[in-house]
Amino acid sequence: MKIVLAPDSFKGTFSSLEVIEHLEEVARRHFSPLEVVKVPIADGGEGTVDALVTAAKGEYRTVEVMGPLPGMRVKAKYGIIYGKTAVIEMAQASGLPLIPAGKRDPLNATTYGTGEIIKEALDEGIRDFIIGIGGSATNDGGIGAAQALGVKFLDRSGKEVGFGGKQLQFIDRIILDDIDPRIKESTITVICDVSNPLTGPDGATAVYGPQKGVTEETFGILESGMKNYERLIKETTGMDMSMVPGSGAAGGLGAALVAFFGAVLKPGIDTVLDYVRFDELIEGADLVITGEGRIDGQSVYGKVPVGIARRCKPKGVKVVAVVGGMGPGAQRVYECGISGIMPTVNAPMSLDEAIARAEELLKDAADRMFRFIKLGMELKQCESGKLVKI
Repeated sequence: MKIVLAPDSFKGTFSSLEVIEHLEEVARRHFSPLEVVKVPIADGGEGTVDALVTAAKGEYRTVEVMGPLPGMRVKAKYGIIYGKTAVIEMAQASGLPLIPAGKRDPLNATTYGTGEIIKEALDEGIRDFIIGIGGSATNDGGIGAAQALGVKFLDRSGKEVGFGGKQLQFIDRIILDDIDPRIKESTITVICDVSNPLTGPDGATAVYGPQKGVTEETFGILESGMKNYERLIKETTGMDMSMVPGSGAAGGLGAALVAFFGAVLKPGIDTVLDYVRFDELIEGADLVITGEGRIDGQSVYGKVPVGIARRCKPKGVKVVAVVGGMGPGAQRVYECGISGIMPTVNAPMSLDEAIARAEELLKDAADRMFRFIKLGMELKQCESGKLVKI
């Protein structure tokens, strides 16, 4: 029997790799012989580097860069796959989890460290990039990353502005003459699952600013600065970021990568599945097991389990999902190719209890699921007149 384990992370409890380890442990209690193909999956946020490096048998690199706040230093991990492609999570350098909740500061938070990771990979000879831009702490329009790679943002006196979103209001000119020339030799794919524009009621500051620390007092500063920045991008490059879905991703980093470096924004799950060669991995598989922390009606819009199921359905490979919990409309995923959902929570309990017992609950859910799968296999054999104990 061949099964493919391809879950997303369960945020707050397990990485994708940890989910796979627990599922495999339980599966081997029930099936022998068993071939297990491990495919950790992410959609551009946390775990993207691990997912692609593991699936592609790549290598890790670690570099010390500026953190999300000026003066802060962090060790950021990125990956090299197929010997030629760098996989970068902007959150490794510029992510919200790196800043304690009480110290979030979107006026000063910068993406400079993300640009430093790109520069490090360029130094290593890499010219092909996959950049996941989920989980940012920043609202700087991506100017920090651009500064690290040679873009100059000048104020009215001709002096370069500093770091952070508060600097956007002071920019008077954007100079592209000194961009690292190796960027022109590079291909940059940005994994982006949001379609927000740079400014306006659906823009970076309005929608995602509050979780990064934007207040009523700072909103006006950041939004007016972002509008100034949007205007200058159009004057400098001819590109209208208001017409580019996803330009507001990661506090506007999407806009900078597209406008200054020629990046292409792509949906997360399909990009990841292409790079790990998922269609090849499921050849000959009897079953694919996916999952995530919560599945609901919104999961049909590009979430990992549905992305997996849509790849498996044309090949006739069955898919089941192990999930932390089910929300309203979860049944919609059945239409996308998921045959069954197994929640981990098996009794009334608080969220704190569910988190504390996460490993126990996941293994119990896996055990229940595999028992049903065995029963189905035995019933099928019984129908064919060959009742065999599995």
